[in-house]
Amino acid sequence: MPVVRQCELLGVNRSTVYYKKQCKKTDKEAEDKIMEIYMKYPFYGYRRITAELNRRGFIVNHKRVLRIMQYLGIRAIYPKPRLSISNKQHKKYSYLLKDLKVTHINQVWASDITYIRLKRGIVYLTVVMDIYSRKVLSHRLSNTLDRSFCIDALNEAILKYGKPDIFNTDQGSQFTSIEFTKVLKNNNIKISMNGKGRAIDNIFMERTFRSLKYEEVYLSDYENMEECRKSIRNYFRFFNEERVHQALGYKTPNEVYYGNLTKTKIA
Repeated sequence: MPVVRQCELLGVNRSTVYYKKQCKKTDKEAEDKIMEIYMKYPFYGYRRITAELNRRGFIVNHKRVLRIMQYLGIRAIYPKPRLSISNKQHKKYSYLLKDLKVTHINQVWASDITYIRLKRGIVYLTVVMDIYSRKVLSHRLSNTLDRSFCIDALNEAILKYGKPDIFNTDQGSQFTSIEFTKVLKNNNIKISMNGKGRAIDNIFMERTFRSLKYEEVYLSDYENMEECRKSIRNYFRFFNEERVHQALGYKTPNEVYYGNLTKTKIA
């Protein structure tokens, strides 16, 4: 059957049958460069790939990079599970850190959850941190998002380092649970929670997780949970004892924490 007749029967414009998508030379060049970066850094999203292209002198905006990545069918390999799903039945607490000046250790602690990819599956990590010194006080890994591993990390931090004045988290169900907040209340710790959708309220935890992933996780390929646990334990030892922080005047978290502790005792 002639193409003309086929188009008439299907109600299709004949010009669309002969149309072939034209690929601009500039788009082809961008595709090659994007694939080159993606193959090296498969965990980069379109914004980081845009930044990397610009750093290499290939000026392009993020909208074009996103369009090309969609056309190529590629995206950052890491999953994006929702770790902070709130429970509407749980009580939410106000954010207490607005305009608060953190001046000493154990004034404010914070906690959050992130995920880590293994060769097969995902595990979840929770960390308890002293905001003033950036010291990681405790951490726990779990293969589920049950609240128990968050409670275990909190209890360990309190057992080893005393208790803070304020404890800040997001509104995830693990942190708003009766069991978790009971530990805080029993220790007379003020409860602070980020505003809904305001990740910047817990920016210190976000930065810590970013450092962990770029300096350890993305450079490794964990076979199993035990291997992951050992590597992260070693990283946090390095993070506390050896890694200098610009925000701390190029001191380590341990130097700031224990130095401040000594001054507090003397005073």
